[in-house]
Amino acid sequence: MKPQTSSHNTTSPPGLSPVMSQVHVDDMNITSILSNRGAVINVDHVIDNDEAMILAMGYKQELKRELSLWSIFAVSFSVLGLLPSIAACFSYQQLVIGITPVPWIVAIVFITSVALSMAEISSAFPCSAGTPYAVSQLAPPKWKAYLTWFTCWANWLCQITASPSVSYSCASMMLALYSFNSESYTPTNGHVYGLTTGIQVVSGVLSCLPTKWVARVSSTGTICNIVFLVIVFVMILGGNKRQELNPSEAMPKFNGNSKAWSLTNQAEWPQGISFLMSFLSAIYSLSGYDSPFHLSEECSNAATAVPRAIVMTSTIGGAVGFLFMIAISYTIVSLQEISDDPQGLGQPFVTYLTQILEHKLVLAATAFTIVSSFFMAQSCLLASSRVTYAYSRDGLFPLSRIWKRVSPWTQTPIWAVVMNVVIGELILLLIFAGDVAIGAIFSVGGIAGFVSFTMPTLLKITYARNSFRPGPWNLGKFSQPVGWVSVAFVSLMVPILCFPYVVGEDLNAQEMNWTVLVFFGPLLLATIWFAIDARKWYIGPRSNIDEKDITYEDDMLTDDSKGHRTPVYESQEVHTPTGEKGYK
Repeated sequence: MKPQTSSHNTTSPPGLSPVMSQVHVDDMNITSILSNRGAVINVDHVIDNDEAMILAMGYKQELKRELSLWSIFAVSFSVLGLLPSIAACFSYQQLVIGITPVPWIVAIVFITSVALSMAEISSAFPCSAGTPYAVSQLAPPKWKAYLTWFTCWANWLCQITASPSVSYSCASMMLALYSFNSESYTPTNGHVYGLTTGIQVVSGVLSCLPTKWVARVSSTGTICNIVFLVIVFVMILGGNKRQELNPSEAMPKFNGNSKAWSLTNQAEWPQGISFLMSFLSAIYSLSGYDSPFHLSEECSNAATAVPRAIVMTSTIGGAVGFLFMIAISYTIVSLQEISDDPQGLGQPFVTYLTQILEHKLVLAATAFTIVSSFFMAQSCLLASSRVTYAYSRDGLFPLSRIWKRVSPWTQTPIWAVVMNVVIGELILLLIFAGDVAIGAIFSVGGIAGFVSFTMPTLLKITYARNSFRPGPWNLGKFSQPVGWVSVAFVSLMVPILCFPYVVGEDLNAQEMNWTVLVFFGPLLLATIWFAIDARKWYIGPRSNIDEKDITYEDDMLTDDSKGHRTPVYESQEVHTPTGEKGYK
């Protein structure tokens, strides 16, 4: 779909005046911070559709658009990291409600509704700021600044905890593998923290590379994730030796349907609550589908490629994950043994593998999971650094002028990467507070993501239901019903994911769910900061285009009978000498 831009393009021989382009913002089919003001942006070079769109949204094109639909899907699928995510969340599904894949498929239906709604939002507002930008344009004027502020911090908490949680899981599996080969070794918290730090630093270096190199790393990571997922899937089914490994127990090669699909409540809550709590596995495993949104300014044809990548990630990831959960449910031997962890591995997924695979296959399957986990951690840091860059551009953080800098050598936001790595290291200090405390970063990622993903959807179906301008990719007549389903699901799951897994006398400081403190604590501080100080200067997204490059044509606009302002000139598509489309 061709965007409704108005851009004057002229070319001249060398030595004469440079190429000039103009973007008439109100000709664009978007709502932005420059809309309805008769704004015309003057640019000293020929622009394409993508640059015209980001300019009309109020931002200069600072990042290179070298990512394609496949590239951003590659990043997104790497962030998903199904194999390491399922391994990391083994405790949050199998050890809560049993071996059944039923919670996964039920959760996927609702998670996909959230993804579809966000994909529609991303098509209307294709910029790396993501959902907060959409909130700023859909919220009531009185609440615009605070709701944007709140959404920024919620989304940033999701992003900033993603890479540390994956790096922690990767390091834990590496040390579990070492323990599996050396019975005398028991990893300490210091070992886990040190190895996790190493993974974070390497991921940070890779995220600072030029965009074309980042795309290659992401593509490699996606290929590894897909190939290793298939290999481990085949290992679990084809290499299943549970009969030979458990000779004292008479059992078939695979579990029967009644066992594989049965619910076994492992928590101290009623079965219905435990069932909902087990959704965390699917929610965390599929929480990376927003990554394409934050890469919008590095992607070509962003208004259609980004939503497609979001939907592809959610649907393909959900379907593949479901098949993997089926493989686990038909091969697992004993949940109690996994919970007891007799070998002291500290990783339920690795303990599960030892129940059904020979020693060498356990090593191989765990190694493949570790490699996939590393690429996932790197992709998470890449996406989160772009979020930090975008929010710094809007002045959200202290010292934003530093974090928003783009390196002239790599044309990537290196300082935003540095900031994320440092904060990630501070979050990882929770390792020394115990497994339950560090485990909170998994549920924080799920809750924070859900809140930020759904806020613009809530506004779209309520306050802005008549003013929302959908992009070229939209849900049409299904926009409202899908939006209500996603909002209802998130409203239910936010408190559920804060529940501890034990109740009554068993509940103590060590067993409490620290998600309430780790997530709502920072949001409370952010709200207090806004009430005391930030409300005086924070206005939401800020244009970084020089004012001298923007003129206003209020005198060239007329109002129609419906109150819409329309330009008096006509738009005509033209082609530049380089073959790019422009608008005149």
